Amino acid sequence: MLITKFTHSCVRLEHDGGVLVIDPGTWSEPRALTGADAVLVTHEHTDHVDVLRLAGLGVPVFVPEGATLPGPVPLPVTEVRAGQRFTAAGMMVTAVGGRHATIHGGQPDCANLGYLVGDAVYHPGDSLHRPDHPVDTLLVPAQASWLKLTEAIDFATAVGARRTFPIHDAQVNERGMASVNGWFGETVPGYRFLAVDETA
Repeated sequence: MLITKFTHSCVRLEHDGGVLVIDPGTWSEPRALTGADAVLVTHEHTDHVDVLRLAGLGVPVFVPEGATLPGPVPLPVTEVRAGQRFTAAGMMVTAVGGRHATIHGGQPDCANLGYLVGDAVYHPGDSLHRPDHPVDTLLVPAQASWLKLTEAIDFATAVGARRTFPIHDAQVNERGMASVNGWFGETVPGYRFLAVDETA
């Protein structure tokens, strides 16, 4: 499975001719969706979903049950729930988790699903929910208002994936990302930073 990183939490997965994009938000590049066959949205925050861009795409969009997507246009979606298995872009997907991580100050959370794609690649969205299955490739949130770096490191260590790549990193400058990469690199076996448009 070919993984291409885009800005923030957006990744593109390609396998056996299928193209699946996860979390194409308002900060990610439109080209991430070129040729997409399906889209997975982990939750309703705009850094993870750009409704206007998806409205004109015309491909299946999967969202957590109960999500309230932002934007002025309705978007046809398929709602999924934790534990559900389904096919998207020819790839088997398992939805896990259920809620967004606790946000500062008790702000309300929202529905959040992580997606295990092909029983190999795990994108948790904005949570640190551990899947019940072994994971080959983990996409780990690197920075957020709801996250401490030590929590992200502990999460990545506990998942124990063969490969770990950071996501949710758009608010970190180069100096900050160098520090994040240093900590992950020293503590999480198989960790590697992917720049925008870089593949693995």
